[in-house]
Amino acid sequence: MRDHYDFSNMKGRKNPFIKYLKQPVTMRLDRDTVAYFKSMAVEMGLPYQSLINLYLRDCAIHHRKLKLDWASE
Repeated sequence: MRDHYDFSNMKGRKNPFIKYLKQPVTMRLDRDTVAYFKSMAVEMGLPYQSLINLYLRDCAIHHRKLKLDWASE
């Protein structure tokens, strides 16, 4: 290998994979929900965090919205 490399003439470019990077998020989930995804993750051989991410990504891609009917008094 060379003792010195000259990087002054290099052209920089943006990371093409930047859109695939993950953002750390803190969420508070019910224990039953976490247990459900953990058990499903064991069956599928995936980390449960990845499984939750895949589920949420699928919801976002297909524009799924939660349907709730709140009981009025």
